[in-house]
Amino acid sequence: MPTPQTTRPEKKRVVLSWSSGKDSAWALHLLRQQPDVEVTALVTTFNQVADRAAMHATRRTLVEAQAEAAGLPLVAVPLPWPCTNDEYERRTVAALAPLHAAGATHVAFGDLFLEDVRAYRERLLAPTGLKPLFPLWHPPGGTQRLAREMVDGGLRATLTCVDPKQLDPACLGRLFDATLWQELPPSCDLCGENGEFHTFCHAGPMFAHDISIEAGIRVERDGFWFLDLCACTT
Repeated sequence: MPTPQTTRPEKKRVVLSWSSGKDSAWALHLLRQQPDVEVTALVTTFNQVADRAAMHATRRTLVEAQAEAAGLPLVAVPLPWPCTNDEYERRTVAALAPLHAAGATHVAFGDLFLEDVRAYRERLLAPTGLKPLFPLWHPPGGTQRLAREMVDGGLRATLTCVDPKQLDPACLGRLFDATLWQELPPSCDLCGENGEFHTFCHAGPMFAHDISIEAGIRVERDGFWFLDLCACTT
């Protein structure tokens, strides 16, 4: 009598929305632990005028260095500046179309608990044929436990953007670590999920090697403080 054949479930072919910060980096690490997932590319929106990641203002060269260290192709989505939300959506959907045609099945995001952000992502993807994934969503133990898991797991990130209404700009350039957490105001989410701060991830288990960086100038723009990180030249 023939032995029944077991059918392996098809892998999810995932492209990851890549901000350059700790959450998207940790999402990559967690996705790679799942046997039914294959991460195929990173997708980043770039301000065409500044040639920087649209949300975190990270230099394109540093985002490219992250992709190289992660061993993944980087899909750059150019955005004009200023950019309307309609134009952002049009360009993002257009960039995802060839990825879907090439076999991608999902887009993953590093969101933690903001329901309105998740709902927006789901609406954006609805007509694309791609399904959303949220590998960090509502982490067990909350963001306090997640932050510790990141750092204990080897992730290293530096604060590069601060909302001065929520956090002292003096925190720019600080490492995302236990020393910083102890000094954050009680109202501040430990992972900065409410927009208190953004980071650049330069080391961790998602990378084949560390990314050497050095601090540049600090600038105030559009109500936020930014630290310009550069690739280390020494």
